[in-house]
Amino acid sequence: MAKDEWADRDYVLEAVKQDGRALQYAAESLQADREVVLKAVKEDGRALEYAAKSLQADREVVLKAVKEDGRAL
Repeated sequence: MAKDEWADRDYVLEAVKQDGRALQYAAESLQADREVVLKAVKEDGRALEYAAKSLQADREVVLKAVKEDGRAL
């Protein structure tokens, strides 16, 4: 996959809906995008590790991640 695809918000949203851990390939700006990260952790809580630090400290994001996978922390 071309690097440019991982900077495309719509592309990344579709990718994380299918596999939350695809967040690891997303551009940094999208790893800091709350909606993208919420979709990723809803699909796979372990995607939290690829989110921007600010979102790793976001209560709602963390709760969704742990709800999906208790090992997310």
